[in-house]
Amino acid sequence: MGPGASVSSTTFNPAGTVAGILERLDAGEVVIGDGGFVFALEKRGYVKAGPWTPEAAAEYPEAVRQLHREFLRAGSNVMQTFTFYASDDKLENRGNTQRFTGEQINEAACDLAREVADEGDALVAGGVSQTPSYLSCKSEEDVKAIFKKQIDVFVKKNVDFLIAEVCDGHKTFVAADFNMFDYGSQPIVFVSFSFSIITIIIAVSFSPTDNKLRLQNHLHTFSPTALEPRILTRWEMQKYARDAYNAGIRYIGGCCGFEPYHIRAVSEELEPERGFLPAGSEKHGKWGTGLELHTKPWVRARARREYWEKLQPASGRPFCPSMSKPDSWGVTKGHADLMQQKEATSKEQLKVLFDKATQNV
Repeated sequence: MGPGASVSSTTFNPAGTVAGILERLDAGEVVIGDGGFVFALEKRGYVKAGPWTPEAAAEYPEAVRQLHREFLRAGSNVMQTFTFYASDDKLENRGNTQRFTGEQINEAACDLAREVADEGDALVAGGVSQTPSYLSCKSEEDVKAIFKKQIDVFVKKNVDFLIAEVCDGHKTFVAADFNMFDYGSQPIVFVSFSFSIITIIIAVSFSPTDNKLRLQNHLHTFSPTALEPRILTRWEMQKYARDAYNAGIRYIGGCCGFEPYHIRAVSEELEPERGFLPAGSEKHGKWGTGLELHTKPWVRARARREYWEKLQPASGRPFCPSMSKPDSWGVTKGHADLMQQKEATSKEQLKVLFDKATQNV
């Protein structure tokens, strides 16, 4: 899953022998998703920041396969296909050299997710991506046709359910109903990180500040390539998992910024409810108990739950600012700034943007 949209899920009838998403939830299970492949693979050198398109599923399948395996090892029950922004209009957008079609990327992503899901007790979720045609106010028919091309692949590959990223012009959550394609569907509503302090705590691995304004300031100034100072610790993730469970949430997963260790933290916190630990916990002492073997005594003194539960993380940087100024908060569909073009951004266009950014500092 990638930046900038609310999400909902549409389920199909799984054809395999593995229990489907609704059966698991109906049985009272806790289902754990995976994390933000786009950001994770960008950090690893397989995705280009800016376009955020997932050619790696076809170009570097071993990298995508390995990340799936890391999330599976961390405790994920769901392998989400690496298909964010794999629509033809996005692949052609901003002057990208298109070596693969959306269909080729999406098919490769489905195969990789299924391969790893079959290595464990996991489901495959097809990720239906938002489209730049919507932001550019193309016709409803054009936008639906782009969604249908994505979904056709997921139906062909028999994914277990869909996670559809949809955003409207009023910054409200929208359920994606694909009955219009006559596939049959049942919705499960999820949340992403774009709209409130509640959703950021639930779904994204970047730390909230003490109010919504400060949260927006930090995320929208640091985003997308300097967010590391705001990534949640594994201990904060454990608290998030417990809070989410206590709120009645039984499908818990990640979005932008999630790494496998975040999912492992969710799995470890919910061990009593799930009845087992993930394989990744073989190399991790719960609540830092592995530090009992550290060479330094002051670090060994941290090998206890009380220390990590009470920790108040700071940036660790001298003279760091407590506030920063956001860019264009609230700009959305239909605004002139979001009209998409296939050509690379010209020097003249960039100068206007740079001058505006300088004025906002």
